[in-house]
Amino acid sequence: TITAQLESNPPSPPSLETYRNAQEEDLLIIEGPGNLYEGSLFGISLPQIADAISAPILLVTRFHPLAVADILIGAQQRLGSRLAGVIINDIPAGRLEQIETQLKPFLERQGMPVLALLPQVPLMRSISVREIASRLNAEVLCSKDRLDLMVETLTIGAMNVNSALRYFRKGTNMAVVTGGDRTDLQLAALETSTHCLVLTGHIPPSPEIVARAIDLEVPILAVDSDTLTTVETIDELFGQVQIHEPSKAACIRDLMNEHFDLRRLMQILDLKPLAASPS
Repeated sequence: TITAQLESNPPSPPSLETYRNAQEEDLLIIEGPGNLYEGSLFGISLPQIADAISAPILLVTRFHPLAVADILIGAQQRLGSRLAGVIINDIPAGRLEQIETQLKPFLERQGMPVLALLPQVPLMRSISVREIASRLNAEVLCSKDRLDLMVETLTIGAMNVNSALRYFRKGTNMAVVTGGDRTDLQLAALETSTHCLVLTGHIPPSPEIVARAIDLEVPILAVDSDTLTTVETIDELFGQVQIHEPSKAACIRDLMNEHFDLRRLMQILDLKPLAASPS
């Protein structure tokens, strides 16, 4: 525990013998902490782990328009020769060309192999309707077989219907949160890219709304909480995005196949590709 570590003198690092003595694997991949310093108290920061087991580091960082170069240069200064390469993730489409033509050559000149530039994909930040229903403890009123639909944006329906239509049409794969008594907004949402309706106040929707949602295979969730609390709860989910959904796993596979230079990484690690099995 943190308390035990703070009271020990000096703090005792964990044993990494299991990894140090691994001999049968050609390549053992260990997921590191979220930054260079996390885990330092326990002796398991990224540099500490790498030093303890003499491991090269493949660094993944999220794109930041102002700080990505500074972040990577600072990491190189801290990690030194253990830095085997970098991946820049979540790059907006409008910045990909600039990163490819300006930042990547700069980093390569600094001795940092750039092994992938991964574009921003809304699906990877999405959450499933099932996750929303579970977190809100919501009653699913229809389309229970469509809870695996992925929600990419959260929209609040609290305006007049004409304004709402213009607003809803800007969104993609939305969860629309609105009062259970706002039939006009619910219908407007169902005519746009909505993957679930979240009705607050536990007011049941009209039969017309339920019938239309069933036709469109859009789940309706009913919750007891007010609109503000509901929105805050869903918003927290977007900050805890998981990747266990099959659609996200497939997306990651496709991104890596298209953008990741595996051959170059294997050359850096002095690994030979597996020979093709005879058919």
